[in-house]
Formats: sequence, structure tokens, C-alpha cells
Amino acid sequence: MQIGIDVGGTKIEGVLLDPSGIEILRERSPTPKEHGYSAIISEVVALVKKLEHVAEAECTVGIGTPGTIIMNKGVLKNSNTTCLINQPIVADLEQSLGRSIRIENDANCFTISEAIDGAGYGFETVFGVIMGTGVGGGLVNHNTLLRGRLHIAGEWGHNVLEAGGPPCYCGNNGCVETFLSGPGFENDYLKRGGLLGTSASQIVDLAKNGDGVAEESMQALLERFGKALATVINIFDPHVIVLGGGLSKIEQLYSQGANEVAKNVFWENFDTPILRNKNGDSAGVRGAAQLWSSSQ
Repeated sequence: MQIGIDVGGTKIEGVLLDPSGIEILRERSPTPKEHGYSAIISEVVALVKKLEHVAEAECTVGIGTPGTIIMNKGVLKNSNTTCLINQPIVADLEQSLGRSIRIENDANCFTISEAIDGAGYGFETVFGVIMGTGVGGGLVNHNTLLRGRLHIAGEWGHNVLEAGGPPCYCGNNGCVETFLSGPGFENDYLKRGGLLGTSASQIVDLAKNGDGVAEESMQALLERFGKALATVINIFDPHVIVLGGGLSKIEQLYSQGANEVAKNVFWENFDTPILRNKNGDSAGVRGAAQLWSSSQ
């Protein structure tokens, strides 16, 4: 059996899957980040042991986490759980569990899940997109995760979209993430004269009801989505694109957004499917478990 652990900023979620991918058990616990790195490691190990007690067997373990993984060092960078940054998370978990683990960032886990048994099932190449608190992505070919030489394949969120745009934590200005994330969308609305504290979902509702500022912000979001995603398509040309994260619930992305992509792709008859995810909020933790099912 397979265990997947999703280490998030507020919760640690674990899932036990049988060999066919059917969920046996799911468990959640708060992320004890206020107690530091060692407490998080201990919580992950405890969750694995709890799931293995149900399985009555030692299981494979896959870990999904926000941030960039420096594989030759086994450490994280750019994690929103800052106490994990530059810590030897791979070595410490493997020592605590007494076995090898597999670890990937949350966007790669999302993409693996959607490729194996989600909206990307049956497609040769899948580009998985996360548009949530941040913007990330993953690339899968024949159920094999394409990591790249530097292990940054799919990180379209840190391509510069508009050089004069807002500063990004990565050090650049105008990254895709500063526009196509939830906070980026909200900041754009605010700069156009919108009300402070309006959430992304509220902006979408306001636009539907004819609010002029919200409509402008929505149109800008769709145009930027088209330009940014077209860049990925022109390079990788995936057979399907699967959207995830909070902004993936915006219906216009699949109609007007797809039309904006078509305007910018280097092909006159663009017909690549842009699909809503199938596995929803479960995709990340399922994908972590399925790191052992995907080709390596």
C-alpha cells in the first residue's frame, strides 16, 4: 500500500491508498510550525505510523510540500513554512522512518495525481497548473514526472510576464505569480480602485454583477492567463492542461481564458484541452502517495 503526506502551512494531511489507488483512510492534523522543524518531522512520522497501523504493513511513503526541493542536498527552499527552509528534511525523515521516501513539491504531486487517475488520465503529456496562493506547475509524460536538470521544470509562475509589474519574493518584478495567484488577482483589483479586503471569489461575483472595476480586473486576468500559458504551450506543447488551486474555479478560464491562450499560441488552430481538475483538494496528497506509482 501507499502513503502520501501533504505538508501544508496549516495542516499535515495523510492518505492511505491501496494498490489500485482506492482511498482506505485519510487523516489530518495541524502543522505544529510554532514548535519548529523537529515537531513537524515528528508529526509526519506519527501520521505515517497511524496509517500503517491500519494497513498492517510497512508502506511506501511519498511527501508533497510547497517550495523548491534542492535534491542533491535534500533540503527545501521557498517554503511558506519557513522553519523547514534549508533543513535536511529528506535525510531526517528517512532516518526516522527507516526507509527511503520520495518527495516533490505540491504542484508536481498535483500533476502526477491528475495524470494517473484524474482529468489528465489517458493523455500522453500533461501540464498541471496551480493557481492559488502562488502559481506553480508540473510536467508529466507517460506518467513520468519531468523534473529537469535543476529540478525546476514546470515553474512557469516565475517567468516574468510584465517587467514593470509588482515585486515578487523571488527577486524579480512582474512574475506570472504576481498576477495569476489569488493575492495577485486581489492586488490588481485593489490598484484599479477596488475595495480593500475583497477576496478573489468576491471579485468574480462582482464582475458577474456588472461591477466595472471587477470586470476590468477579470479581463486583465484572462488576458494575462492567455499570454502566460501560451508561452508554456509554445515550448512544451502538452496534450492537455489541467488547472488546480482556488482560481481554477473561475469558469471564464475555460472559455474566454482558452480564447486568450489561442490568440497567443504559435498555431492557428489551437485545440489543446484546458480542463478543471478531477481530484480536487485531494490531488496533492494522492499525488504524493502516487510518486511510487509513476515511472521514475
